Amino acid sequence: MANPFLPCGLCVDISLRTDDTLPSSLDSSLRSLPSLSSRLLCLPTKTLVINLFVHLSHSINIYIPRVSEALDTNPRSGETLSWLRIRRGARMECLGGTNYAALSIPFHDWRFRWRWMVAGKQLLHQRRRPSGLVRRLRVRGDGAGRESCTVTAATVVEEEKKFADEEDFIKSGGSELFYVEMQASKPMEKQGKIADKLSPISAGDSMLDLIVIGCGPAGLSLAAESAKKGLKVGLIGPDLPFTNNYGVWEDEFKGLGLESCIEHVWRDTIVYLDNDNPILVGRAYGRVSRHLLHEELLRRCHESGVTYLNSKVEKIIEASDGCSLVACERDLMIPCRLVIVASGAASGKLLQYEVGGPSISVQTAYGMEVEVENNPYDPSLMVFMDYRDYKKEKQQIPEAEYPTFLYVMPMSSTRVFFEETCLASKDAMPFDLLKKKLMTRLEAMGVRVSKVYEEEWSYIPVGGSLPNTQQKNLAFGAAASMVHPATGYSVVRSLSEAPSYATVIANILKKDMYSRQNILVGSAQIPSMLAWRTLWPQERKRQRSFFLFGLALILQLDIEGIRTFFQTFFRLPNWMWQGFLGSTLSSVELIWFAFYMFAIAPNSLRMCLLRHLLSDPTGATMIKTYLAL
Repeated sequence: MANPFLPCGLCVDISLRTDDTLPSSLDSSLRSLPSLSSRLLCLPTKTLVINLFVHLSHSINIYIPRVSEALDTNPRSGETLSWLRIRRGARMECLGGTNYAALSIPFHDWRFRWRWMVAGKQLLHQRRRPSGLVRRLRVRGDGAGRESCTVTAATVVEEEKKFADEEDFIKSGGSELFYVEMQASKPMEKQGKIADKLSPISAGDSMLDLIVIGCGPAGLSLAAESAKKGLKVGLIGPDLPFTNNYGVWEDEFKGLGLESCIEHVWRDTIVYLDNDNPILVGRAYGRVSRHLLHEELLRRCHESGVTYLNSKVEKIIEASDGCSLVACERDLMIPCRLVIVASGAASGKLLQYEVGGPSISVQTAYGMEVEVENNPYDPSLMVFMDYRDYKKEKQQIPEAEYPTFLYVMPMSSTRVFFEETCLASKDAMPFDLLKKKLMTRLEAMGVRVSKVYEEEWSYIPVGGSLPNTQQKNLAFGAAASMVHPATGYSVVRSLSEAPSYATVIANILKKDMYSRQNILVGSAQIPSMLAWRTLWPQERKRQRSFFLFGLALILQLDIEGIRTFFQTFFRLPNWMWQGFLGSTLSSVELIWFAFYMFAIAPNSLRMCLLRHLLSDPTGATMIKTYLAL
């Protein structure tokens, strides 16, 4: 059955052969187009690959210079541009012509599966049974310096995207799935491959004690810490680099012994809520080097003997002897005594979650690291939030529905990482709106971008249900709902809790709690419950219920309400707001946090807090969780 929450969109890959080196200016020109993401790869065969994605609701014209002209630093006057047109509701046409080629691709109802074929100059389609997929059409043209770019062949690549439920779909990327996948697959030249660092898992090897699914910071750190405890650990997941930029409080990362992975430190952090009285936080902030963190975690895995398999996991099968079989691609079955899922993207189909829990929300952010002129920010200060109104005139525009702030990392006086961020929304704020809002903001501030080094599409699910603690398979990181519901932070918590969690897992396995004997006496679920209770004790559940209450409040506030909220928040004692952001306040301290916040808040915010507590379901859930033994 097709799910009613599948993504809408079409991805087109165009390959053009050329005998010359491709200029970077062509990449820059494509990236500057609105509502468009492009990726150019210079392959050994000197083939140009352009990857485009268009939402079904969009109708845009995309102009691409003919390759022969793009390579010419001094194009002759009068020459026309070849172009690709993607238009909703049109049939595909190969117009031919001496100076251009036009390709129009129709968009049909996403609820049905279509097979596209090009035969000569006709587009054929075949309607098939409904299924959940993102349609990907690959079109190749032989425009090697010719006057026209006639489409000569087309092949179809169908990518099945199966989701366990609506929450799983949202966790995977929801309506922004394409951008999420594009972000995950960005090339990171400085980062080595996992397969080059770790020994492979072989099908004929003896049974593993533990398999960790997922190769992000949470998965790598837990695998390394578990292997240090003497366990035979295997790591399974796609061999992808760390692509997101990580910002951390410097003192927290130093406490983890990872200060060598910080590539830039700002002496203080600043918050702008209005045009008056910026708030200095009084805490140093650091930007983590993605490749250094990746290298350090891989080094720890290598030294502790972790083995690796580059594969997606299809499912986890519980064997009759109490062990598990991890079913991977290419029909590989890897046996082990225990499985921990540390991949948020794969959690929906591999884990069970509580029914009737809070709905999931999403934090989205579009960022770009750029070279600029007229940078208005002090390079010695990291801008944690800039909620100032950059556009004075009030207009009904789509992006006005989502309150956003600017997050700024000035690497120098001219090189800056800007990120337009929607802290949380029930429906993910689209990346194209975030980009539009960022560019409008920079223009209003007088910032001129002269060069783009990198773009980032950050998608962080927050809130949602906790894992079902009655299941045998365990979780860690985002898969275990360890993302801070009110901030989206998770990396530091995962890295800090990996050693203690690994100790509990090692103790469970060393006592052979998953043996056949335990199955016979009916106590198979007891070991996993011990691990779950370590990860989610009642104290942690109380804290999370408080954070979810705060998240639901943020979702209801408009931009003025959010400014008032944070003005009050940063007037709290430092230990309170710092503990809130770092998840270090106890459940009792969070109650004191709430009373203090209420005491110093203006009357408008007080009334909002009272209404929210009495009317929103998260208020009743928080009270119930606090009273539970």
